[in-house]
Amino acid sequence: MSTLVKHKEPMAIKIYFKDNKLYVLLDDNREIGVPLEWFPKLNTATDKQRENYQLIGDGLGIHFPDIDEDISVAGLLR
Repeated sequence: MSTLVKHKEPMAIKIYFKDNKLYVLLDDNREIGVPLEWFPKLNTATDKQRENYQLIGDGLGIHFPDIDEDISVAGLLR
């Protein structure tokens, strides 16, 4: 008998910035750190603009309304 396993996409639960990197904490206890250089809008944004973010799709992505930037968790994991 086969069992159907439902694959759950990792979701962001928190983000923070340190040492010119964006860190994303995932609901499966992983942490991703990527250089801000990968995201020119974030790289040139102020601390206030970076701290104003929204987790979208229950954590599937991150939206920065002040700079109109969206980042997907799946894209960070690729």
